[in-house]
Amino acid sequence: MTELADGKYFYGVVRVGERGQIVIPKAAREHFGIKAGDQLMVLADLKKGIVVTPATTMRRLGLKLLGLLGGIEDLHTDEEDD
Repeated sequence: MTELADGKYFYGVVRVGERGQIVIPKAAREHFGIKAGDQLMVLADLKKGIVVTPATTMRRLGLKLLGLLGGIEDLHTDEEDD
């Protein structure tokens, strides 16, 4: 792992396996609290690349955005199984 700038890291290079799987480097898993069984969301821009982020992060962001739209009562960010 190399810190490129404040809060910006290079964790290394991973290889895609036969079944399309990758191993997230240990340092990255530790920084983001990713454990076995956690759900990750894969987003992509065909010109810019792929982003992998914890699904809970995106869920919380979505709920906050909906709350900003107004008129939505009792939004909560408790973790729920999907």
